[in-house]
Amino acid sequence: MSFLKELRLRARHVVGPVIGISAVTYFGYHVVHGDRGLMAWWQLSQRIEIAHVSLQEITYQRTALERRVRLLHPDSLDLDMLEERARIMLNYGHINDIVALDEKRRK
Repeated sequence: MSFLKELRLRARHVVGPVIGISAVTYFGYHVVHGDRGLMAWWQLSQRIEIAHVSLQEITYQRTALERRVRLLHPDSLDLDMLEERARIMLNYGHINDIVALDEKRRK
């Protein structure tokens, strides 16, 4: 019986720190790997960087398209741009024209 009493006495001194260490370990794990933890934050920051790069590319493409559309506007019509678009849309060309197809531009 004295062994059980000794075990209970020592267990009272050990249970508190074990529960504390378990709680710290649990919360520490979720700080790193949880839904709003460090790993999730790192992945989100990577996605934000990729989105910024995509935004810059799309902004550049939009600016280029706006510039080309502005050349076709009736107030500031560029005859060379009009001729180019008419040839592309109607599939016409001059006899001495050399045609070089650009696959990137055709898409």
